[in-house]
Amino acid sequence: MLRYCEFSKIQNGKITEVAMFFDIPHLMLQAGIKAFPSETGISLVQPGPLTHDGLMFNEQDTNEGNRTLEIIENMINDVKVWTSTTGISLIDELKKSWNDNMIWWGPTGIGSTYTIERYANQHAGPFRETFKERTFNGHLCRITEGEFGGFFGWPNLTLTPSKTFMGITVSPKSSEMRVIDMYRREGDKLTENWVFIDLLHFWKILGVDILKSLK
Repeated sequence: MLRYCEFSKIQNGKITEVAMFFDIPHLMLQAGIKAFPSETGISLVQPGPLTHDGLMFNEQDTNEGNRTLEIIENMINDVKVWTSTTGISLIDELKKSWNDNMIWWGPTGIGSTYTIERYANQHAGPFRETFKERTFNGHLCRITEGEFGGFFGWPNLTLTPSKTFMGITVSPKSSEMRVIDMYRREGDKLTENWVFIDLLHFWKILGVDILKSLK
């Protein structure tokens, strides 16, 4: 099962640009090949939305889409400004935008996690502790429709690891992360998040060629 996400740009009724992300390490894992030494979450074949309503064939309420976009943008802004010295705990920051029973479907190599507390302990906390130097480069596209939304960047982030990440240790050097995030909102908060990160590209910039090392 090949997990992928695609954004297409339409101009004058035709496709002019396409961005496609493939979780190649996830495909490898299903074939019995482990690309990364360790992960903080769990890797598994990821399902679609719990509500089974991700395929939308009818026009959605614009107000609902705007509501989804506002919550996603508030969450992004919280991530950009939060540090351990801002006077608010990581869990309290996450609770502003996420339901307690959130599911974070992360990429293979990082893994997925369930509930705000476990997400803070298994991914958000370790990630922010590892990448204390983070530069947000912006997004090429943000889109919402009804209770669903997402964004992608090329790259979204420039990061410098300060410690071991995903079981790999490298000397401090900046690298870039190309990321797609897709969300489902439930009520006034986000509750599901499917995340695609080009981790093969990220590590190759840092001098670690995952595919070459596995030949």
